[in-house]
Amino acid sequence: MTRRRDDFVQPFQIEAPEIRGRLVRLGPSLDAILRGHGYPQPVASMLAEILVLTCVLGSGLKFDGIFTLQIHGDGPIGLVVADLTSAGDLRGYVRYDHDRLVTAGPRPEGPVPHLIGAGRMAFTVDQGPHAERYQGITALEGATVADCAHAHLRQSEQLETAIILRAAVSEASASGGEQRAAALMLQRLPPRSPALMDAEEDWRRSVALMSSVTPEELLDPSVAAAEVLYRLFHEDGVRMFKTRPLRHRCRCSRARVERTLRAFPSAEVGSFVEDDGAVRVRCEFCAAEYIFDEADLERLSFPQ
Repeated sequence: MTRRRDDFVQPFQIEAPEIRGRLVRLGPSLDAILRGHGYPQPVASMLAEILVLTCVLGSGLKFDGIFTLQIHGDGPIGLVVADLTSAGDLRGYVRYDHDRLVTAGPRPEGPVPHLIGAGRMAFTVDQGPHAERYQGITALEGATVADCAHAHLRQSEQLETAIILRAAVSEASASGGEQRAAALMLQRLPPRSPALMDAEEDWRRSVALMSSVTPEELLDPSVAAAEVLYRLFHEDGVRMFKTRPLRHRCRCSRARVERTLRAFPSAEVGSFVEDDGAVRVRCEFCAAEYIFDEADLERLSFPQ
């Protein structure tokens, strides 16, 4: 049996043109994120691409905290959120209008105009209360998630970047299965000497080689990351660094929900109570449900 190679970030560097990159693959973690939500296939595919984009971008930053990518739009998909911790914990969810999704006609412009419409993309790095919070926001520009990422990076980064995103998500996304997604990114390093200022041809060649990768090569867990990168860049020499594992892990807990409920005035908490006297809170990320019955609510203290 072929061993699965999933849920990782593989950093690498192309030696001759001085170009760095990262390869991301998601399998079981993607299954776990999609399972239990019952997303229609177009919604699940959009989330899968945004999850691997979050991983390929966030894994390149030096931070101790949470990297978050949010997309807001006026289309059938109103909000997509994905976040990655510096420890490699990943989660994400989508808010969408099912009726609008069903009735939306096909649009030749691409999946982003069709499903998300006009909107914005936001990247946030949060390192806790004692560090400055960084956020970059740009308008959605492009037909695909990768196009929008390129547009954002052109405005916010000094490095030339090329990104490929791929997802293979079936209609069975509600129950998990063989859901897969991958990302491949190249970034051109600043020249270290005037002799490297004419490296434009090296960059163009590397991007052309990157563009030749097939979806099967990116997504197939039986093809090792090292093999994919060697096939693409062996002529220039490719050096791989330590692989970083990724995993699905939600940060929700009953204690966190309690703290959130305590922040509401008692009258507002009363409006959350259902017919059986309980308050039910469902995590949008992992679909876990937390139930607080009458005895639990009496134990909690609320501001008046």
